[in-house]
Formats: sequence, C-alpha cells, structure tokens
Amino acid sequence: MSEMQGSPKKPRRAPAPEERKLDPERSRRLLLDAAMDEFAEKGYAGARVQDIADRAGVNKQLINYHFGGKEGLYEELGRQWLRREAEFNDPALPLDELVLRYLRQAFADPRGTRLNAWCGLAGAVPEEDPEDLSDLRRRQADGELAEDIDPAMAMLLCVSLVSAPLSMPHAVRRFFGADPDSPEFREHYAEQLRRVVRRLAAHDAPCRSSEPDMCGDEDEDEAPR
Repeated sequence: MSEMQGSPKKPRRAPAPEERKLDPERSRRLLLDAAMDEFAEKGYAGARVQDIADRAGVNKQLINYHFGGKEGLYEELGRQWLRREAEFNDPALPLDELVLRYLRQAFADPRGTRLNAWCGLAGAVPEEDPEDLSDLRRRQADGELAEDIDPAMAMLLCVSLVSAPLSMPHAVRRFFGADPDSPEFREHYAEQLRRVVRRLAAHDAPCRSSEPDMCGDEDEDEAPR
C-alpha cells in the first residue's frame, strides 16, 4: 500500500556515495526495528517514513531502496515474524503449551501484538490470506478440540487470549487488580490461559499436558460433592 492512494510509484533512488559506506544489512536491521517501533506506537496508517528513518538514523530514501516503501517494510516484518514463529511453533506440542509459547513471545516483545491491535482498528494494511486451520482440525480429530467448537472460533479465542494483556492493559488492572507487566500477574495469567485452553478439549480426550497437575482438573470437577 503506497502512502498516497492512486499516486504513481516512484523509482528507487540509489543511495548517495556516503550511504553506500554503511553496511546494507545493518541499515536494513535498523529500519526494520525502527519500523516495528513506529508501527506499534502509531499503527500502520499513522507511521511516517520520515519518522522511521529518523529513529533508525538513516536517510529515508533507504526505505525505498531496500524495501520499496512503507508497505514493503510492513511485509518484511511479516516475513520476519514467520521465520521466528517457525522456531517455536511445534505441532507436536499440546495446544495449551503451544498457545503458552505464543504468550511468552508476546510478553518478550509486545510490539507485534500492539501493531495487530492498531491494524485491526484502522483496517489500513493489505488484506491477508485466510489462516490455515488444518492443525486445529487435526487436533479436533484427536479429541484435543471438542467437535462442537468451530476451529476458527478456537483460533480467534487463542489469539485473543494471547493479545489481551498487551492490547488491553487497562482491563487487566480493572479485572485482576494487577500490573500487567508484573511477573506475578504474568505467571498467574499463563496458568489461567492454560486452563482455559484445556477446557476446549473433548471431555474424553487424554491429557497431553507436560504439567502433571493440569491433568487432574477434569477428574476433580467430576468428583462427587
């Protein structure tokens, strides 16, 4: 998406001689990190290429030269996330543990979650391809997801559970009476997230969690009172 709708694309300008002395990979890294900061703070629509370049400490023409513009920066950030996701997204993990990995990634670097919140409200980025739900359908066939739950609903719920503490910190303070950045809250929230995700499973599904105490929840619930 260009910054000006309907305006002709400008050709990429070769960097000036003094700019060629810079390490191109270093310039790319600086721009990507600065873009993530700006997008997370202001949203895709609100971020300006000049501000991104100023934060990175480089000439803004390098954005066009390396990425073809702001949209190219955003798309490269998406590819960067996919590479990082491939390192921790293990389909062999139980669903609750897999979602917890996403939560830990979000806590470690909340910028992507905040950018997604901005994008959802502004609708100012290119449309994405539909999510591949085949893994959730496989888990459903294995009993890890109850038959009466739409996999798309399960995906949306898991994404929401991961993003809520970062996109709605005011709600955390109101509902939990806790600082959303505190280790105590994050530990408590991670445990609660695990329990909620496990409730999505079919009642007769075997427990796959690596946390032994989590496998006794359903038995405790079914115990006579």
